[in-house]
Amino acid sequence: MQFNVRPYVCGALGRIDTAMLGKLTAAGPKVRPALQTPEAALFSSTPLPPYHRAGGGFAFSWGERKPAGPDDWMAVAETYETPGLIGDGRRVTLHTGALGLVDVYYVRHGDAVYFSSLIQPLLSLVPIEIDWAAWASIIQATFPMGEATPYTEVKRLPGSSALVFEHDRPMIERRLPRWLRTEPYEAWISPHEIVELLHDVYAGYEGRKLLVPVSGGYDSRLLASVAKARGADVESWTTSPDDGTDTDIAFAQSITRELGIPHRVITQDAADYPADAVDVARRLEYLTPHHAWYAPFAKEVHGSGRMLIDGLAGGPLLKNFMVSGAALEARTQAERSAAVLRSLSLGAPSQPFLSKAAAEWMEETVREQFLAATSMLHGHRAELPLSVLHTRTVRGIARSVVNLVGPEASFAAPFIHPGFFDAALSVGVARKDKGRFYREVLHAANPRVAALPSTNVVKQPLRRVPLRSTAVPARNYSHRMLETLVSRVPSLLSDELHEVIAGGPDALTRFNGWNDRFWVRGLVLFGLWLSDFENDLSDVAPPF
Repeated sequence: MQFNVRPYVCGALGRIDTAMLGKLTAAGPKVRPALQTPEAALFSSTPLPPYHRAGGGFAFSWGERKPAGPDDWMAVAETYETPGLIGDGRRVTLHTGALGLVDVYYVRHGDAVYFSSLIQPLLSLVPIEIDWAAWASIIQATFPMGEATPYTEVKRLPGSSALVFEHDRPMIERRLPRWLRTEPYEAWISPHEIVELLHDVYAGYEGRKLLVPVSGGYDSRLLASVAKARGADVESWTTSPDDGTDTDIAFAQSITRELGIPHRVITQDAADYPADAVDVARRLEYLTPHHAWYAPFAKEVHGSGRMLIDGLAGGPLLKNFMVSGAALEARTQAERSAAVLRSLSLGAPSQPFLSKAAAEWMEETVREQFLAATSMLHGHRAELPLSVLHTRTVRGIARSVVNLVGPEASFAAPFIHPGFFDAALSVGVARKDKGRFYREVLHAANPRVAALPSTNVVKQPLRRVPLRSTAVPARNYSHRMLETLVSRVPSLLSDELHEVIAGGPDALTRFNGWNDRFWVRGLVLFGLWLSDFENDLSDVAPPF
């Protein structure tokens, strides 16, 4: 991992133990001091000048967008979606971005907090113990909830949160982001106005060489259409999402041909899948089973010399992605929350994967975590899309662009730009139902491109292609990791899955359905983690 456009940072605030700080700085990538005071220390892998310094005050940030000047930490978090460290002589504040896209991890020790943009260095400061609740969510929902990480002693600072050292003690300060402070009531914004706002966002990219990855869906064709309309220097690349159809590639070729954008297909090799899966799992620090398919693409982006334009959050904001009919029709908060969680969780596999005790414990544990992670959204007019954004989007989906494209290459996510985000969120879920509003937006941006086939509509594949994730190399790798679970935590798995694993790698060929594949991937990720930390984990006894 090369920290080219976003640095690795670590540090501490509070009553700092210099020995602990020394262990932290030595445990990760090479760093240099950016700030050292009695109550705050900040180290960075590249020179990190403050964006403000006057008297005893200072302000640092390490996202890609630099604040223009000093401001309240929440204003910086909302405007620039960047973490940072701010001191005013009275208190020191370590904050996240409003959504929390760029990771801030921390451990507490005495009256100090030690933080890092990576989990691994913090493990040098604490015992390595399994957080079973986090793993329940990673396996069942494909991402952890709230502050959870795979380790009980390491936490992730959520979006719109800060660690503050004041009055000789550290504390957590949580605030409501602007979209919760002021509810975005329906303003009847038009599709044409949405497109104009996207043009305004692109104005900030003037002069940059852009790379817009086009798939067969709505988000990427909208971003590519606006880039082309503005006359940007833009290319488009597509790769297989390993869904067994590669419909995205065929549709992307039609879209880019219509727009006149140079297009390239990034190929993948089934023989490389195990190495890609392992590399992605370790780079994402075992937080999600997603994105192994994205590895070859991300590596090419690193050398492209272009800023990647990503459609992050477009689905939840513009077309009710992951919002089911049951959630829209729910009459009580409990029904609504349960419906959203069902959409976010994996469906039932073709046969039981987990033991009855494990399945019951996981279901209840994940439900409790989800309610805690989304409680501030309850009753909000845009509760449904925000519930997706604050959980799956931030903790799972965003990892591809934030942690696989970055920190080597620049990226931008136009849909989370404050002006566009607030306008899109103000459009009621009823207008967005079944993608109607989004299709109107696409037509306003480019009618000809809007009319081309989309994977958001076409459900039947144009053709079947072999899955990398179920080919022979992948099956051999998956089987080894599942055998690790059999030996380390046999009570996690059902009798039926034990029988399949005993049948050898080829017995996994029965798991070709979408839900089955993701259940396998989550368990394989857990097996890899147990293998990688075999010598560090003293107790893996499950709570069920």
